[in-house]
Amino acid sequence: MGILTTVGNTPQIKLENSSEMLDINLYAKLEFLNPAGSIKDRTSLSILEHALSSGEINENSTIIESSSGNMAIGIAQFCRYHKLKLIIVVDPFALETNIKIIKAYGARVIKVEKPSPLTGWLGARINIIQKLLKESGDMYWPNQYKNKMNPMAHYQTMKEFHNGLDAELDYVFIATSTCGTLMGCSKFIREQNLNTKLIAVDAKGSVIFSNKPGKRVIPGHGASKPSQLLDKSQVDGVVLVSDYDCVSGCQNLLTNEGIFAGGSSGGVYTAINRYASNIKPGSRCGMLICDRGERYLDTIYDENWVKENIASEVETMVHAA
Repeated sequence: MGILTTVGNTPQIKLENSSEMLDINLYAKLEFLNPAGSIKDRTSLSILEHALSSGEINENSTIIESSSGNMAIGIAQFCRYHKLKLIIVVDPFALETNIKIIKAYGARVIKVEKPSPLTGWLGARINIIQKLLKESGDMYWPNQYKNKMNPMAHYQTMKEFHNGLDAELDYVFIATSTCGTLMGCSKFIREQNLNTKLIAVDAKGSVIFSNKPGKRVIPGHGASKPSQLLDKSQVDGVVLVSDYDCVSGCQNLLTNEGIFAGGSSGGVYTAINRYASNIKPGSRCGMLICDRGERYLDTIYDENWVKENIASEVETMVHAA
């Protein structure tokens, strides 16, 4: 048995208050109840179990990955359980709480200090990884940005979501980053010939669905490099949300449903509220609550941090009102 056997099969609930307010049936899959606290537990388990069983890694391997938090924590749990060495490369936007958790699992953390001129902080993190890989022949990079086992993990996520309901979803809203979750859900929807429309929720300033990179301060949502997993033809719609949308969405999700969630989930909740006018009343809609709010107590849930880091947008919203 062991802790890793508890990854997946997360509960799903109907968001009763939101459903009534929006005149839809809104369901949420609670991915923050995975053992290391996020949907990335699925991704890390899928990639590393495959690498272990295929012989790509063994007890002497050092795992190295770039992550802003949740993926790193999921990998750290796996490596601690299997007694594997781990290096995580982060940037200054990584939450201090997450770094402490990663270190508690026994991983080494390297922080890049400057973004790449062309590919931003993500590019800078990957440059460090590629440098270290050249220096050592006994390192393994899971490369969540390209590894096909990433979307395969979320084929299972969508399968669970679908099988846990008495009828198929009309819409499912998915936050973007590596796009593994998005593409895994898409694969299940297509293979099962479902009529579920897949709506991507991307960050303003991300280049996944836009060519205009911009400042973003909410980690784990959007990206500064195009996704290597994304097939845009499989996506039925896109909603762009700002950092402030993520903050306000988290607060509204907590107020309306008593769910203490992380930044990307707040962005998705805002996107659903914004998109609801396009949805036929009574439709069945789904979202994933990707991680826990505790990891954002010093940022999203801290009024002073919000004023200092998202102040201009907050002021714009106030003046517009």
